[in-house]
Amino acid sequence: MAETPLQLQIRFFAVLREQAGCSILKLATTARTPAELYAELQKSHALTFPANLLRVSVNERYGEMQTPLTTGDRIVFIPPVAGG
Repeated sequence: MAETPLQLQIRFFAVLREQAGCSILKLATTARTPAELYAELQKSHALTFPANLLRVSVNERYGEMQTPLTTGDRIVFIPPVAGG
């Protein structure tokens, strides 16, 4: 039996926005964690930033890359920020 796709909204910032070519993406996916989702996005949107250097936010709360996702979640992958 096929898994029901989740409807998610992903926001991209900084280098990820440049690589994805957009700042907001709505998609249906069978990914069940941010780690699975990012791996899918690396293939579909040519994201080259290493997943192990990212933080993730799920519904405006920092989470882990293994946090379970549900339909309607808002995901933000956050690259490190350089400042001065």
